[in-house]
Amino acid sequence: MGVLLFVLCTLPALGQNRAETQFTVQGVCGMCKERIETALDVKGVIRAEWSEETHKVFVVYNPKKIEIAEMHRLVQNAGHDTDCGKASDEAYAKVHGCCKYREEPEHDGHGSHDGHGHH
Repeated sequence: MGVLLFVLCTLPALGQNRAETQFTVQGVCGMCKERIETALDVKGVIRAEWSEETHKVFVVYNPKKIEIAEMHRLVQNAGHDTDCGKASDEAYAKVHGCCKYREEPEHDGHGSHDGHGHH
């Protein structure tokens, strides 16, 4: 299974200067979406869009400038687990308290803020 994950985390879709990929990124809200998409706002990434409903990020990128494994590292460094690895405890600790996707959701006393919607 490790070999399969390596292949899925390193091979781009076919194309020369433009490729597409998608992978799972854990998160719970609009703040997570902004953090994930901002982490992927780097040279080589043309567009990144994370879905709160599916927990998938869709990325259009230039495979000559960035590798899929690097995209996973960027998201993990921002505090979000991906299907190729977990964020470090230190990175996870930096995400906002209401964005703690590894913990049971808290519904009591949860204030709302812009771009943030729990189901």
